[in-house]
Amino acid sequence: MVAPLPLLHSVPHSAGLGRPGFALPAGACDSHMHIFDPRFAPSTHWKRQPPDAPVAAYRQLQARIGTQRAVVVTPSTYGTDNTCTLDALAQMGEAARGVAVVEAGVGAAELQRLHGLGVRGLRVNFVTPQSWGTTTPDMLATLAAKVAPLGWHIQVFVHPEQLLAMAALLRSLPVPLVVDHMARLDPAQGASGEAFDLLCRLLDAGNTWVKLSGAYMRSSVGGPTYADTLAAGQALVRRGPERLVWGSDWPHTTETPGSVDDAALVDLLGRWCEGDAARIARIVVHNPAKLYDFGPVPSA
Repeated sequence: MVAPLPLLHSVPHSAGLGRPGFALPAGACDSHMHIFDPRFAPSTHWKRQPPDAPVAAYRQLQARIGTQRAVVVTPSTYGTDNTCTLDALAQMGEAARGVAVVEAGVGAAELQRLHGLGVRGLRVNFVTPQSWGTTTPDMLATLAAKVAPLGWHIQVFVHPEQLLAMAALLRSLPVPLVVDHMARLDPAQGASGEAFDLLCRLLDAGNTWVKLSGAYMRSSVGGPTYADTLAAGQALVRRGPERLVWGSDWPHTTETPGSVDDAALVDLLGRWCEGDAARIARIVVHNPAKLYDFGPVPSA
């Protein structure tokens, strides 16, 4: 892996000035990020002020960390209004795909419309407040059945105990399952514990993908190393590298503004992969190309 040149200016919502310690391969995809644009009003259920994080700011991050593709995930901030995400997809073109948020009663015509605009999955959030109220397993099952004809996936954001409670349902879904942010595993447990074991069994079964993202959400060590996540991250990479993707989670709304160094998150991916360039390429290029229905990998 070749070290890129240093960066000399800051990027919005990202700490530090440097680039990652190694260059990501051509076609690298950030498979979990959010766009917040003040042109679009947040949902009335959302009480926090969203950041100003438009596409132009995110493109600065791409230039810094060396990614070319992105997956725009509709944040809970906008409820079931995907307009901001769709606007971002229109700006970014074939270099982006979307993961939308909808209610359980969504119709086939709306899902088809979203597909035509670049959406390839739905997020079902069991962790943060949603505009419809409480998210239920029945809602997850209903939405999975609705998107199956489109070839989409279902992405879940869960606490470890929720993952365990829904184990039977997750195994039975008729579409690929993507687990957000490493299921918020407790780093103190390392590569052990009931939730980690279940996540590994789901990976082994062949229908589940895991997002290597959100390392800071439960890390007690913190950045820039997030060293307490190494055991679980490395174990997941060894176990199922063919169904892992990586995401920055920019602009890091769960953390103190400007406290997360995205270059350090890329370096953390390198440590999770134990410096194996082939595994890094699989996780940031080939896996997302398959999961999100991207076209041919762009040249460097």
